[in-house]
Amino acid sequence: MKSRFKYFAYLFLGCLTVAAFASGPGKKAKNDWPQWRGPNRDGISKETGILKSWPEGGPKVLWSAPSGDGYSGMSVTNGKLYTMYGQGSDAIAICLDAANGEELWRFKMDSKYTNQFGHGPRATPTVDDNLVFVLSGKGKLFALNAAKGTEVWGHDLHNEYGGKIPTWGVSTSPLVEGNMLIVDVGGKDGHGLVAFNKKNGKVIWKSDSGIPGYSSPIAVTVNGTRQILSLAGKALVSVSPKDGKQYWRYSWVTDYDVNAATPVFIKPDKVFISSGYNAGAAVLKMKAANGTVEVEELWKGRSMRNRFSSSLLVGDYLYGFDEGTLRCLNVNTQESKWAKRGFSKGSLMYADGHLIVLSEKGLLVLVEATPEAFVQKASAQVLKGRCWTVPTLVNGKLYLRNEKEMLCLDLSQGKQS
Repeated sequence: MKSRFKYFAYLFLGCLTVAAFASGPGKKAKNDWPQWRGPNRDGISKETGILKSWPEGGPKVLWSAPSGDGYSGMSVTNGKLYTMYGQGSDAIAICLDAANGEELWRFKMDSKYTNQFGHGPRATPTVDDNLVFVLSGKGKLFALNAAKGTEVWGHDLHNEYGGKIPTWGVSTSPLVEGNMLIVDVGGKDGHGLVAFNKKNGKVIWKSDSGIPGYSSPIAVTVNGTRQILSLAGKALVSVSPKDGKQYWRYSWVTDYDVNAATPVFIKPDKVFISSGYNAGAAVLKMKAANGTVEVEELWKGRSMRNRFSSSLLVGDYLYGFDEGTLRCLNVNTQESKWAKRGFSKGSLMYADGHLIVLSEKGLLVLVEATPEAFVQKASAQVLKGRCWTVPTLVNGKLYLRNEKEMLCLDLSQGKQS
């Protein structure tokens, strides 16, 4: 059992860069990517005109910069890039000039989270107007001045609220909803989901969601009823953003409590969840009326098993990693349309009719987003080592990282060399 545990744990850790706020950040440019999985936290970019035919060696490298331990994603807004990594014995949040990679500021959040299966921060910074919210692998939560990197407020989720540090580190990231910052604390005395005042850090409400998972809450609206959905350690829970009152709870138990992938909202009233370790996936239908919400299971099966990399929904089709296989699945029927091996535990995002896929070993691939067949348009080996961080695309620039460096690639259709 121990050897099996180690094997799965090693494969699991990665892309736990979970994130953000679904209500949308404050002032931002049209194509900014201010949180985990982009503006709507679904991995979908609205950019068009990306480079579809790459020169030998791949898209042009505009800049590179040092990185460090961890798997935090890169949030890019208003010309600045925010991420986190472990350096020496410290866990730091860092801000770079997104155009040239120049360091603008850094903030020491905590001592570095260490684990035999991977060190450093897991979460992705969430940017909301003039604040950036960061969370360390040990549960230190901070609101920082986005321009200067100075602390506005902070909490130790473990010491203050009994927040459990999961086996592979705190990996959830905050959700901005109106004036609140909602975090899956997984703490004692009802401090499961906690809503903080995003300006001063004071607790507004708390809701008992059970032990934490590695996923992050999202906000959805069904038939006029706003809900916060959180895939915690043993269940998907729905609560009211007004007061934390629980609407419904759907049991979802996985080996080692590894619920890591982000739920996918299927408009107007469904949600998709998935976990690895042979747990599988499910689609639920939400029925909201008169201030209450009920949930019905539409299907459940092992047709898609997201270990930690979250799926994308394009039309009626899900694209995601079924353990180590990239798969296209009909979200209504569970029918597998195609499957492609060779990327191992990779990650992906969507832009301009294509999937941008980064393999676990740094192979960058452009794949046509079609259910008809796996159609690869371009590929390049851009990084080495373990690559478990989801790509970020902003204004034709693609940002990638491993545990040693960050890259900015030119994915626009300008002149390449």
